[in-house]
Amino acid sequence: MASAADDISERLEAEIVEGVLPPGTRLEEPALAERFGVSRTPVREALQRLSASGLVELKPRRGTQVLNPSIGRIVEMFEVMAELEAVCARLCARRGDPDLFADLRGWLARCAAAADTGDASAYYTANKGFHSAIYRGSGNLFLSQQAELLHLRLTPFRRQQLRLPRRLRQSLAEHGRIVAAIEAGDAAAAEAAQRAHILIQGERFADLLAQHGSGRE
Repeated sequence: MASAADDISERLEAEIVEGVLPPGTRLEEPALAERFGVSRTPVREALQRLSASGLVELKPRRGTQVLNPSIGRIVEMFEVMAELEAVCARLCARRGDPDLFADLRGWLARCAAAADTGDASAYYTANKGFHSAIYRGSGNLFLSQQAELLHLRLTPFRRQQLRLPRRLRQSLAEHGRIVAAIEAGDAAAAEAAQRAHILIQGERFADLLAQHGSGRE
């Protein structure tokens, strides 16, 4: 079940990505607490999450300010993410066992259930579990930790691109190809499918910005 901080951070990140809250906007904890009908604690937690994703800057004694995420920077991060996850998938195919396959199938089923209802938020939660299972399945703790850190940094952009029409079904199909390759022990196919999946996410996020008329450089 989503917490108040989860709901607030997701709603604010959508408004920032869509330009409702333009760069330079000041986000005040008291005003946000009143807006969302909560105490300042979940608001503070939500702002910290947005700061970790690079969407806002927390300034001591000066409040919080919306930043202008660079499209070029975001694309670069997706490119690095694609390579990290491709390696994870390749290692999963080489080292996978029945427990990993069952774990992946479980997360795939959760993604399918969310896609059936068109629930982008629920899909993102299941999607995160799916990708984390691949990180762990690599059997490389350092690689898994680095992938998790970059995944956190890209959370707003990975989540928002899921709101594009037909994206949930497309993502689900991509997941299916990744799992099939891992279960088959086809390291090259798993690597290629995972890389393509992440690069497509970057492209879909760019589509989302275009849809909202963003002129960010």
